[in-house]
Amino acid sequence: MPADFIYLDHQATTPLAPEARAAMLPWLAGPETMGFANPHSMHRAGRGAAAAVEVAREQVASLLPKGGRVIFTSGATEALNQAIRAVVRGPIACSAIEHSAVVNAALATGAPVQELPVSPAGLVDPEVDIATGTGLVAVMQVNNEIGTVQPVQRLAERAHEIGAVFLCDAVQGAGKLAPPEGADLIAITAHKLYGPKGIGALWVRDGVKIAALIEGGGQEGGLRSGTLSPALCAGFGAAAALAKERIDTDFQHLSGLAALARSILARWTVNGSETTRWPGNLNLRLEGLNFPRLLSDCRTIAFSAGSACGSGTGAPSRVLSAIGLEAKEARNSIRLGFGRYTTAEEVELACRAIEAAAAAQGV
Repeated sequence: MPADFIYLDHQATTPLAPEARAAMLPWLAGPETMGFANPHSMHRAGRGAAAAVEVAREQVASLLPKGGRVIFTSGATEALNQAIRAVVRGPIACSAIEHSAVVNAALATGAPVQELPVSPAGLVDPEVDIATGTGLVAVMQVNNEIGTVQPVQRLAERAHEIGAVFLCDAVQGAGKLAPPEGADLIAITAHKLYGPKGIGALWVRDGVKIAALIEGGGQEGGLRSGTLSPALCAGFGAAAALAKERIDTDFQHLSGLAALARSILARWTVNGSETTRWPGNLNLRLEGLNFPRLLSDCRTIAFSAGSACGSGTGAPSRVLSAIGLEAKEARNSIRLGFGRYTTAEEVELACRAIEAAAAAQGV
């Protein structure tokens, strides 16, 4: 990226890790290497491509609980849709701060949907009342807007106590935190952990029955038809392997960056819990802030007002509303997302520029 541009929007997407790019290149080469081969073909070139896919599958599986299988998809949205539409057998319960891919997929089933409330800290009560007869409970591991880490282990236990299946959107947590061990279904995507866009995965616990969402040639054990890209799979696998190797180092690095940002933006209020959160996500508000003007004044810094998937709607953030913020407070909020390759110097420069631009507004 340009030398004068600072990227602080890692919840929206992450840069491609050099290791992931290197793993992809052989499968993007021309006919001299046969890297373009279809991994579902039976000839030698196809078998070579298939072997690369299976290596990647194992690398991705290493980020997830044991006792399940990885189904490659086009991304987490597809994985969540497959999980919800394929296993629903009654009412659905999902948290009030779930991603729209969960909420809208649940509503599209036509089944009754119970919204599990969150506290002002942005956390679901692990003992929340879940309606009798619920067939599927969906709670994300880490919220994409405010970074709060949910008590998914206990919520999974609660779901199982009433005979429900537990689905976890682990997009923001995969490769960064320990996997949600109690889940039956887990959705992740490569581009949120320094892999390529266009590929994700649905992890399915052994014994959990799901149906296909996409019909066709019966690839992925009949559960996800379509020709897999060895390049995308290899990039995903390499990114997953790197994330597993660096999980502690990355966490410490991001914790330091978050502390630095908070020291500079000390007068801003944190949205959501200040402690039960992923350190790479800092959602802040400042009374009277004009976000569009701030974004314009800080045009060499990439940051956001919330989820990239909901940008441009003009409506207050559903997540910030769920934690009790008024529409005005929600519009006074920004989200800073730090990543593996973010430096302390970048954070200091960006935060001082944001603070100066906010002060120039008279707030």
